[in-house]
Amino acid sequence: MAIESVEGFAPFREFQTWYRVTGDLKAAKAPLVIAHGGPGCTHDYVDSFKEIAGSGRAVVHYDQIGNGRSTHLRDKGADFWTVELFLDELDSLLAHLGIAGRYHLLGQSWGGMLSAEHAVRQPAGLLSLTLANSLASMPLWTAAAAGLRAELPAEVRATLTAHEAAGTTDHPDYKAASRAFYDRHVCRVTPWPPEVARTFAAVDDDPTVYVTMNGPTEFHVIGTLRDWSVIDRLPRIDVPTFIYRGAFDEATQACIQPFIDHIGKAEWAVFPDSSHMPHVEVKDICLGAVAAFLDRHDG
Repeated sequence: MAIESVEGFAPFREFQTWYRVTGDLKAAKAPLVIAHGGPGCTHDYVDSFKEIAGSGRAVVHYDQIGNGRSTHLRDKGADFWTVELFLDELDSLLAHLGIAGRYHLLGQSWGGMLSAEHAVRQPAGLLSLTLANSLASMPLWTAAAAGLRAELPAEVRATLTAHEAAGTTDHPDYKAASRAFYDRHVCRVTPWPPEVARTFAAVDDDPTVYVTMNGPTEFHVIGTLRDWSVIDRLPRIDVPTFIYRGAFDEATQACIQPFIDHIGKAEWAVFPDSSHMPHVEVKDICLGAVAAFLDRHDG
């Protein structure tokens, strides 16, 4: 039987944040909020987490401001797109839904960066944190990406380097060469499932947030987040935390190791046969592990 879902818009400043709740927010189990990656992606590629609602737990998806069905702001500059902006938006959404007093938070990739920043503030209602395919430091991420990039075929590397040097990262040849990295380390299911393709199409349609904060690709990070790190603040996270990555993930072990080392109540896993999207690539295993973790820490 299909689980009912409700969509709506939460006011945020003079903008609107689109959200969807799958299941009943008033259920005995605390709701799970999903923070998608990017920055600048949409909820589509992490849509599968809604299946956790089948265990009797409401699941909240939302499109972060500037993306998807939320307000787009193509004219805003780098000074607007900050970590603080997205932290404020998350707080606003929790308050709008009336769940700020009791919730779980799962952040995937950039969503994990955002979620870690949220958790170091020790919000009273946060029951647990899941850091999915994420990173504790952008310098660690770029170093890992450089290592993975070095394993690509020589002609692919040459194309990437030439277009980056020329500033022509919007060229079709650059995009085609980038796909070689993505098919190895971002999503190993080919062709990409529709929900994954929708997210990448949405980024192509409005790359404002992604290009500003990250850069043109996952491995060429030249945006405002290039020096970001949360490592020194990780000991402040005081809730049970589940950290995971895929065996072929662009989020390498080095990227997640600080989470493991510095969060007091941490547990972690590596999912085989997957890369940056185990919730797509090995969905049943990944969602089962997340659901079991949540059930153990429901307050």
